[in-house]
Amino acid sequence: MASQLLFIGTTELLLIGGLALLLFGGKKLPEMMKGLGQGVQSFKKGMKEPLEEEIEEAESQQEDVEEEKKDKPTDNDRR
Repeated sequence: MASQLLFIGTTELLLIGGLALLLFGGKKLPEMMKGLGQGVQSFKKGMKEPLEEEIEEAESQQEDVEEEKKDKPTDNDRR
């Protein structure tokens, strides 16, 4: 039943939009939608930044491991 609540059709969207227009008026509604859009954009940016930081950290660690392999003598060098 809860999964059915997530699906909203065109008619329902128009009804919700009409009610919002009646409640908030034509002048306030664009400002509210702009704020909502900025919030969504900020959320997406916030979700993306930690991923980029993790990728950079993993690449740095991989470079460190590769340098350690180059510096570490092998068994053949000891003989």
